Amino acid sequence: MISATANNIFKQVIEDYHQFDQIDQPINNPYDKESLEHLLYMKCWIDTAQWHMEDVVRNPDIDPREGLYWKRRIDRQNQERTDTVEFIDSYYLLKFKDVSSLADATINTESPAWAIDRLSILALKIYHMEQETLRSDVSNAHLQSCTEKLNILLEQRKDLSQSIDELLADIEAGRKYMKVYKQMKMYNDPNLNPVLYGSQK
Repeated sequence: MISATANNIFKQVIEDYHQFDQIDQPINNPYDKESLEHLLYMKCWIDTAQWHMEDVVRNPDIDPREGLYWKRRIDRQNQERTDTVEFIDSYYLLKFKDVSSLADATINTESPAWAIDRLSILALKIYHMEQETLRSDVSNAHLQSCTEKLNILLEQRKDLSQSIDELLADIEAGRKYMKVYKQMKMYNDPNLNPVLYGSQK
């Protein structure tokens, strides 16, 4: 099941990152560059670094210039995240290219890779919520609240994992088919963002 593989890799990534807990630490992806595992590791590493960028930029005392620096880094990181999702979808498009869809096959609301994207973010939520349950400097009410939230997140991961596995099984069997829409972001395109192309006049 791909969800089990993905969840194990995401756990590995988060543990690897937190050995040093530095946004710019080198990425040591242990998987073959041509493999799905390599993409999954890279995907979660991008998400993990961005998670901590989001923490930094929310410091209420941050200097505005530093805040802008981090906002632009987050924008670039988000683009890398989207690109990596598309690489994962390309992997599945190639994997299932010879599958003949059944006459009554249906399309899913999201592609396999975008569902895997949510699973990666969920792994980060679970890790950080669990850290909250281990604190000794907070009230019992805080610990109880975070424990309840953690249990919900764990249940959500179970449900999402099952849904991803079922989606891929349905695509492989022809019961569903993949239809991927490439990103059409406008705000970072100098030809589509009026602020950017207006500044060129």
